[in-house]
Amino acid sequence: MITEFTPFASLVGGILIGLAAVALMLLRGRIMGATGILAGALLPASAYDWTWRIAMLLGMFTGPWIYLVLSGQLPAIDVPASTPLLIGGGFLVGVGVTLGSGCTSGHGVCGMARLSPRSFAATAVFMATTGLTVYVMRHVLGG
Repeated sequence: MITEFTPFASLVGGILIGLAAVALMLLRGRIMGATGILAGALLPASAYDWTWRIAMLLGMFTGPWIYLVLSGQLPAIDVPASTPLLIGGGFLVGVGVTLGSGCTSGHGVCGMARLSPRSFAATAVFMATTGLTVYVMRHVLGG
């Protein structure tokens, strides 16, 4: 398995995510955690709360299509996993998000920017688990 090194695209993406997180905090006083946004859209506290969440989710969905218009091609996505494995992984992520009181975007981008000790701990666990998973998949299982 080859991992592409994309420093420019990663830098631009990181800047855009950071600007979006700051804008959401300034305009709505809300944290930009993807799972919290989705959960609030499914079970909204009010119509006002639902509107911005749906706008954010639509932005996430339409991003690749905007990329298509600007570049003439969709981003390449390769998912070397079966559907049952993806469903199981999604379930585990849901459990982790629930136990960790947030996801990587909420803790890693917004929580660490607010100097939250809980977010620093959660992000350290996310990163360690990711590193271990990549190591096992590539070097132990040979994926």
